[in-house]
Formats: sequence, C-alpha cells, structure tokens
Amino acid sequence: MPPHASDRSRRPARVVFVVLATMLALLPFSGAAQAHGTIVNPASRAYQCWQTWGSQHMNPAMQQQDPMCWQAFQANPDTMWNWMSALRDGLGRQYQARTPDGQLCSNGLTRNDSLNQPGAWKRTNLSRNFTVQLYDQASHGADYFRVYVSKQGFDPATQRLGWGNLDFLTQTGRYAPAQNISFDISTSGYTGHHILFVIWQASHQDQAYMWCSDVNFV
Repeated sequence: MPPHASDRSRRPARVVFVVLATMLALLPFSGAAQAHGTIVNPASRAYQCWQTWGSQHMNPAMQQQDPMCWQAFQANPDTMWNWMSALRDGLGRQYQARTPDGQLCSNGLTRNDSLNQPGAWKRTNLSRNFTVQLYDQASHGADYFRVYVSKQGFDPATQRLGWGNLDFLTQTGRYAPAQNISFDISTSGYTGHHILFVIWQASHQDQAYMWCSDVNFV
C-alpha cells in the first residue's frame, strides 16, 4: 500500500484518540470523589462548606456569613467539590507518625490546607451522647473508626489542631460495606466549641481518611 494511503487510513484513529483524550481531560475531577465518603453528621468542614454554599459559591455574602468557608473556597474550590476525597493511600495505619501537627484537618493533604485554618467554623450542637454518621457512596466498609475530641481548653478559633490537643474517645469494630454507617459516642466534661476528629480506615484497601467536624457541646 502506498505510504500516503497508509497515512490516510491511520488518521481517523488518531483523530478519535485525540477527541477521547480531550473529553477525558474536560471531565470534572469531582467525578473521582464519588467513590469515597465523609462524615456528614456532625458535618466535616469541607462537607459543611459544600452543603451550605456549593450551589451559591459565588455569593458575596459568604465572606461575612461564613468566613471560614469563604477562605476555603478562595484557597481551593476543589476542596469542597471533592469533599469525599480526603484520603491517603498506604499509610500502614501510622496516622500520627505520618501526619504532622497542624495538618490533621486536611489529612496531611496540601491541597486541603484551608481546612486546617483556625477560626469561626460553623458548628453542630451536640449533647454528651451523640451519633456519628458516615456517608460512603461506594460502600467500602470500615476496618474501624477512631474517634477523638479536642481537649477542654483547646481553642479551635485560634489554634491549629495537633495530636497533643486530642483526647481519644473510642475505636469501633468492623463495619460491612454500606453507604450509610453510624455509631454512638458517649462523652463527659466537654463544653463549648470543640473539634471532633475521626479517622476512617477503609476496608477495601489501605486507605485512611481523616476529618475535623466543629461541634458545640451544650
């Protein structure tokens, strides 16, 4: 076959490849986040921002009404669009050794550092006994959850969270794959603004998720 004819026969395949590659590049990254999950009650910081402002993220009122979400959207809107994707692979359950102080709320992810910023985050009111709810669209299941609360006297409005600022509450058992998982927590002696810090060790592979939820013990 003449060389110029061969080139013409390969050209449609190259065109199709370029078109497909372009389409994939245009897909929103949020699609990848759909395979994961987060704590929805009490809402994690990114989820609270997305839930409250996701449909009106250009609303200038956010700067006055919810300044912490505003700074997070300014820093990286993808932190909120991908509220289900705060995960790290292959930590080998070495959470503290591989997550520096001040980076707990972002799960050590630089792209989500806005979640570590202290300030007036919106809070969920809790009593001493409450229920934590996880939403996991892909139903990964859990090897366990570890639950901590910031110590009495720690100020989330002015301090970044470190491991030394946490009281350990409990580690759960395993949970079978499900989209909705909930477990009960009992506390005592906490009042006012605290951070509820939850680690989810997913069951499908070595993936660790960490979140901060701002709560108000009443």
